Amino acid sequence: MKKVLKTSSFLLVLLALFSACNKKGWDEYYGRPDDLASPIYQQLQARNNFNSFLVLVDKAGYKDILSKAGYWTIFAPNDEAVARYLQENNISDVNAVKDSVARKIVRYSLAYNSFKSDRLDDYQSGIGWAADKAYKRRTTFYAALDTAMIDGKKVLVSASNRNNAGGTYYVSADNNNKYIPFFLNSYFTANGIPTSDYAYLFPGKTFSGFNVADAQVVNKDIIAENGVIHEIDRVILPLPSIDQYLSTAPEYSKFKKVFDDHMVSYLINASATAKNKEITGSNLDVYVKVYNGMLPFSPNNENFLKVEDNDGQMDGYTMFAPTNEAFESYTRDTLLKHYLTFEALPDEIISDFLMAHMWRTTVWPSKFSVTKNLQGEGALFNLATDIVDKKVLSNGIFYGTNKAQSANVFSSVFGKAYLNPNYSLMTRALSVALKTNIINTNSKYTLFLISDDDLTAAGYSYNLDANRWEYRPPGGGTTLTGTSAWDKLNRILNTHVVRQDLTDITGSGIIETYNGEYIKYNGNTVFSAGNQDANVTRAASGEEAASNGTVYYVNGLLNESTLSIGKHIEKLAATTGSNFKKFFDYLKASNIYNTSNGEILGVSAGSLYTVFVPNNAGIDAAIAQGYLPSSPTSSSADDKEKVANFIRYHILQKETVVVDGKKEGGYPTLLQKENGAITAITIANTATSMQVTDMKAGTVNVLVPSSNNLSNRAVIHLINGFLKFDTK
Repeated sequence: MKKVLKTSSFLLVLLALFSACNKKGWDEYYGRPDDLASPIYQQLQARNNFNSFLVLVDKAGYKDILSKAGYWTIFAPNDEAVARYLQENNISDVNAVKDSVARKIVRYSLAYNSFKSDRLDDYQSGIGWAADKAYKRRTTFYAALDTAMIDGKKVLVSASNRNNAGGTYYVSADNNNKYIPFFLNSYFTANGIPTSDYAYLFPGKTFSGFNVADAQVVNKDIIAENGVIHEIDRVILPLPSIDQYLSTAPEYSKFKKVFDDHMVSYLINASATAKNKEITGSNLDVYVKVYNGMLPFSPNNENFLKVEDNDGQMDGYTMFAPTNEAFESYTRDTLLKHYLTFEALPDEIISDFLMAHMWRTTVWPSKFSVTKNLQGEGALFNLATDIVDKKVLSNGIFYGTNKAQSANVFSSVFGKAYLNPNYSLMTRALSVALKTNIINTNSKYTLFLISDDDLTAAGYSYNLDANRWEYRPPGGGTTLTGTSAWDKLNRILNTHVVRQDLTDITGSGIIETYNGEYIKYNGNTVFSAGNQDANVTRAASGEEAASNGTVYYVNGLLNESTLSIGKHIEKLAATTGSNFKKFFDYLKASNIYNTSNGEILGVSAGSLYTVFVPNNAGIDAAIAQGYLPSSPTSSSADDKEKVANFIRYHILQKETVVVDGKKEGGYPTLLQKENGAITAITIANTATSMQVTDMKAGTVNVLVPSSNNLSNRAVIHLINGFLKFDTK
């Protein structure tokens, strides 16, 4: 028995020795290295110039967190910074700072993940680091629930934490944490941003090469066991969001009221209510302040787009807010010219007005003109004279302005219809077909506006219930709906838009419309081929200048022609002594002409054409030179082919050209050679003359007084000879 005890004792000694050795090895491999930097809290203590900040850390309840393992970046204000803060806020001692304020300061100074300065401005994308693309980091601070009066009752309100795209405006797992902005030389250089932008955004502050909001980093990259410390020379309180700042700035109250009255809803949210109950035990309903999804972003969303989790690191929103005086001036002179009150404006106009002042990206001061909003426009403000306020906020940049953004959608020729309730049908039609083009201020246009009354009288209407255009002929006939009605209206709509600025129509002239057809003006009247067929003209009055052209108000539609080109030539040939007669005689007797409807074989509906009609002397010359048979009614197959080819060579396909000096060069005709190759003519064009050269280098002149005749998607000219050709 004793022997057993001795053996057991020996084994116990061996086990003790083994355990001691094993622990030593474990500690050597897994233990805390002697040279490892101490945690953030102890580092701040050891440096002895963060004593006041440590008092705030203790008050905030973050001593334990900052004394343990973790992965933080902290922007720590030194003692001088805290002293300055106390003095500026008339606080006697750091111990007198309220605990709630201490929590704000500490939590906003603490950003997730550990970043030295050489990594701080790199964006953590979903596929890896993107160098020098970031200027913000998410902090541990998020705002508590707010309150609002809804239906006379004070309720709890949470900010939305998404942009309401697709109906998603709140995610309960997201606390809507605020971001803290920082500015490094490397970021500015890589993104072509001058450091003067910092001075503009933070007047009176000096850019040191590494700033955090309005503070300078005076000692960077202090390594701690649980993160990195950057010492700063100012205390930074949580920056407000754009929504919060706008709510506290009375000079923009009228602009804010537009959001409140038209673009904000308060919705009871079950997830937000459950989350608040879990935290506080309260059974009160929680509402979420939701911005309309038509807007580019929700001003109370502290995140960015959330296309990637961290995209708030590299970008933010921008809002330009007109002061009350600027708002009143713009609404009075522009938006309310034809409406009695702002509340009477259609929702589309209100949203366009707000969208014109909102950028879903950061607009740096040096990049106003090149940074486009969702309307495709830069910021139309002068840095020196138009900006009265600028703030870098937690979710973007805010600029207060002494004028409103003169958005193209309102200032262009389109705006004259858009902002006038009497032209709502034309506005609807233009919005479908031409809006993008005619709001472009880099191009010039003339717009002839048709009122709702005139469109309705002409048989056009829009069925809101069926969401379609309809056409009912005023004199009776087949009703068109949907695509067929729209196609008819769209062609007419295009004839009301001219690709040049006509500031004077007191004289006379011919002008090309948007779809390549031509209309004419004469003494403040205007008419199309269809009007010409009906022997009516439209009075054009109320001339108004727009940012990209001129608008006239016409007393009826510029209708399309229902006659074919052949019927128009027939009309021109019918007058006594007409120089169009001999050409028409050959045309009507040819095998490519339909005498009942005037259609010419090869001339397709919907395409553009130009017809050069040889005068009577030209026809005689063509007969003499063998290009035409002596009689239009010759029954010879060769003669019929000769006539058909002659006619085809005198018709340009897919282009309208008039005597105005705008179009010239080579153009294909309807005639094809025997091998299928196209034939062409060459046009030399001035404002007052036109010369045509054929494939055999012969030239003829357009007889201007008898030319520029309107037809169905075509123009008809008279020439003083004929065009020579061959088909070999």
